[in-house]
Amino acid sequence: MRLLVTGGAGFIGSNFVRFYLEKNPADCIVNLDKLTYAGNLENLKGLECDTRYQFIYGDITDFDLVENVLLNGIDAVINFAAESHVDRSIEDPSPFLNTNVIGTQSLLESCRWNKVSRFIQVSTDEVYGSLGTTGYFTEESPLRPNSPYAASKASADLLVRAYCKTYHFPAIITRCSNNYGPYQFPEKLIPLFVTNALSDESLPIYGDGMNVRDWLYVEDHCRAIDTVLKRGKEGEIYNIGGNIEKTNIEITDKILNVLNKPSTLKKFVKDRLGHDRRYAIDSAKIKRELGWEPQYRFEEAIQKTIQWYIDNVGWWERIKSGEYRRDQSR
Repeated sequence: MRLLVTGGAGFIGSNFVRFYLEKNPADCIVNLDKLTYAGNLENLKGLECDTRYQFIYGDITDFDLVENVLLNGIDAVINFAAESHVDRSIEDPSPFLNTNVIGTQSLLESCRWNKVSRFIQVSTDEVYGSLGTTGYFTEESPLRPNSPYAASKASADLLVRAYCKTYHFPAIITRCSNNYGPYQFPEKLIPLFVTNALSDESLPIYGDGMNVRDWLYVEDHCRAIDTVLKRGKEGEIYNIGGNIEKTNIEITDKILNVLNKPSTLKKFVKDRLGHDRRYAIDSAKIKRELGWEPQYRFEEAIQKTIQWYIDNVGWWERIKSGEYRRDQSR
């Protein structure tokens, strides 16, 4: 199989590229990425000389470029490409609408005309909005996005659904809970707090810190997407969750404890606009129909994640300093 992976230099995309090539040695991947601030070719270091891997610099909104890539023979497309940080979407929604909505439509149209046999839209549980203290998001939950980022992803999902219904396009949507693991850009909670703690900087906690998220180790997510690619049913939605609900305070305390850092590094800050209180995913469908379930326990995976940032100080220090952006622009 020859895959086109969009956004493959980002956090989840790069982990998927590495995972897939290891598990499927006879297959090939073309990685299309425009290398925005969160796209980093260092995430794929070591694959440059692998004949099964090809990197193409470009934007998914560029229809002609996508068309040319597909003309070289692509069996399936997995769309990871997205602007994904809620705070940035609140400051300026425009890039989110352009990449997440217009970019997805460009991909869909190119794939439709080139008769790509499978399209996976990688989405998020944030499209469902916020839960109370009980209950879980299922694939039947209504879409109630509360941030410009979530609204842009919900819009993209609806476009994918429309292409499935109107054109009988062979697409599948996956919606995951909060990912964590190696190569995550240090603006998200876990890598930000780990790298700040390692530098003895404060850990900014929104509001009262009691917002709840369902945490999913990125390798489990990659395995789920591989499973959906090979066995998922066209036109379906699959929720992918880690079944690990933790408050932001619990995550913060865990990081400080593992790193043996003082609780005085915790700093409560003004809550962000539209901050969803709780997310929790019901993954029963993908478990029942495709046999997937998470393999990593939180205690094991958070230790692995923290250790990765300890072992790769140069990677995140270059990101925080902006050095890697200058390198990639040459």
